[in-house]
Amino acid sequence: MTELHLLRHAHAGNPDRWSGDDAARPLSDKGLRQAERLGMLLAGHAEPPDLFITSPRVRAAQTAEIVAAAVGARVVVDERLGGMLDLDTAALILKAAGPTSRPCLVGHDPAFSDLLAELVGVPHLPMRKGAIARLSIDGPRLAPGRAVLRYLVPPDILPAT
Repeated sequence: MTELHLLRHAHAGNPDRWSGDDAARPLSDKGLRQAERLGMLLAGHAEPPDLFITSPRVRAAQTAEIVAAAVGARVVVDERLGGMLDLDTAALILKAAGPTSRPCLVGHDPAFSDLLAELVGVPHLPMRKGAIARLSIDGPRLAPGRAVLRYLVPPDILPAT
């Protein structure tokens, strides 16, 4: 059984107000607080993610680093999480990461909302910025509708710091 987590990067401000390369856009102060609060929540969980695999984009990598530090997990970067993501690509990313029972993919929308919906077998399941989902997947491969959604936590219900 794999407990797959999907973490959409935390708040990074308005992209229209960012003048640099979008891949370099960092978390906003709000996003930093969201990531810290999520890290604290997961640190109190009996089975937090044991590996974070993140997009190379700054806002995703920052989110991964903050949350992973809180739970004592390792972070690796996978370029494929910076672009469009489908079920086959997600499976290849997980395979390349090596053995882990509770991996966490960290990335962007619309790819993550689409991936979550496909894994659960529903037409649409949106993930807000800073949201985390946990899915139980029985068997060796990712397939449409084969995952059980254990939780989807939006950032606005996280306890304040």
